[in-house]
Amino acid sequence: MNKLVYIPLLVLSLVACKNNPKQNATSGVIAIAVDKNFEPIIQQEADVFEGLYSLSGIVPRYVDEVTAFNLLLKDSVGLIITTRGLSAQEMESFHARKMYPNQIQIAKDGIALIVHRSNRDTLMSTATLKKILCGEITTWGQLKTGNGLGAIQLVFDHPSSSTVRYAIDSICKNKPLSKKLFAQQTPEQVVQYVSRTPSAIGIIGVNWVGNQEDTSKLSFSRSVRVMSVSTEDPAIPSESYKPYQAYIALGQYPLCRDVFAVMNDPRGGVASGFYTFLCSDRGQRIILKSGLVPATQPLRIVNTKTNTYTYD
Repeated sequence: MNKLVYIPLLVLSLVACKNNPKQNATSGVIAIAVDKNFEPIIQQEADVFEGLYSLSGIVPRYVDEVTAFNLLLKDSVGLIITTRGLSAQEMESFHARKMYPNQIQIAKDGIALIVHRSNRDTLMSTATLKKILCGEITTWGQLKTGNGLGAIQLVFDHPSSSTVRYAIDSICKNKPLSKKLFAQQTPEQVVQYVSRTPSAIGIIGVNWVGNQEDTSKLSFSRSVRVMSVSTEDPAIPSESYKPYQAYIALGQYPLCRDVFAVMNDPRGGVASGFYTFLCSDRGQRIILKSGLVPATQPLRIVNTKTNTYTYD
């Protein structure tokens, strides 16, 4: 049934980033490595940057998180986009080579739980999710609703993805994941698999399930159903949240992570220019429109009514 709720919207303030690119920061061609979860966003960022600076070229490599850091450490790319900063050991490796990389948070992302459109079990607590991830709950019948879908097929985008690391570090608190979990190769494949598999749960970055036709970002793709998540068992729907931007910004949606740009560009080339662009007003507006929360620009939250938020 439809339930009338107030969903806050995010509005980005018109404050430009103060960093100024160097003279050669907008001319040349560079390769960057990007976590596959953020392919749609960074591709748009690169297209706009190249449109503004016709002598520049950004060549993204969309890879898993482990590969992205390996490429940066080997100096194969000058910039990566991922969901963590450099570790102390990684930073020491750069310093030993007289290199001093920069890193900045550019966004906050939400991890969406998606199920088949026919699945009526649309509420999930983080405690229940942990039990599923660790193999303590293996069938839909073990959940409170007890639907008859059989074994739960929980699907990630890639075995080495940042989403898997988030599940281990932030949800399971370093407990090992069940060996019965599935992994595809890309986020698109996760959405496709869940859309045709009634017993599946997909774990994916929220920008992959946004409704691109909805500029308010108050609805999701109709190919799958996005679950509401709570920190407790969601007996009351108002205690659970879907990964809307404002709920991510306010910290009410439980499954959130930061997105970083990590740069090693001692010559101040195009990598520096693109790094600066990502935190500029224009770069942050692209992030806002993607469904993620911008990190370097001031935000204000506006309440609005909608009757499209359903608990059914």
